[in-house]
Amino acid sequence: MTRLKPVDQATASGATKEALDKIQAKMGRVPNIFALMGNSPAAVNAYLAMSEALSHGALDAHMRERIAISAAEIHHCEYCLSAHTAIAKSVGLSDDEQVKARQSQSADAKADVGLTFVRNILLRKADVQDSDIADLHAAGYTDGEIAELIANTALNVFTNYFNLIAKTENDFPKVPLLFPA
Repeated sequence: MTRLKPVDQATASGATKEALDKIQAKMGRVPNIFALMGNSPAAVNAYLAMSEALSHGALDAHMRERIAISAAEIHHCEYCLSAHTAIAKSVGLSDDEQVKARQSQSADAKADVGLTFVRNILLRKADVQDSDIADLHAAGYTDGEIAELIANTALNVFTNYFNLIAKTENDFPKVPLLFPA
């Protein structure tokens, strides 16, 4: 059972109503995460602003979804894994790449190095080494792309933690974790 009360889009007002209407227009519905996050206009709008900004960055949708899937698997967030698997399919990321991302891997050499970095950020609690940055540069990542790897990772930590703490009810096609806790 969820720990937070969902906000009903029909009775929401002000900044929360605006945010939920924006989500409805973009996604065709208001997923449970946003109905719960809508309890705080600041929280839902912070998520929307960061997500929107990163969608116009250097990392493409495939890489952003790989990061989201990797983080969800590492944090054991079945809600985020299910949501981002559905989104990954919608942006054309292959089933094979989705499975590899769950293990912080990719058949694409550059993406593989990026996902190793993401895994290191998450498992080492951001205590990355100079060699991690050197590996990224050697794989062709610019400093701007490295900044976006970090930002996308942080955004997914927020949503993973939010859903785990709120115990958000999964309203996406369920994708079980590869390595349940």
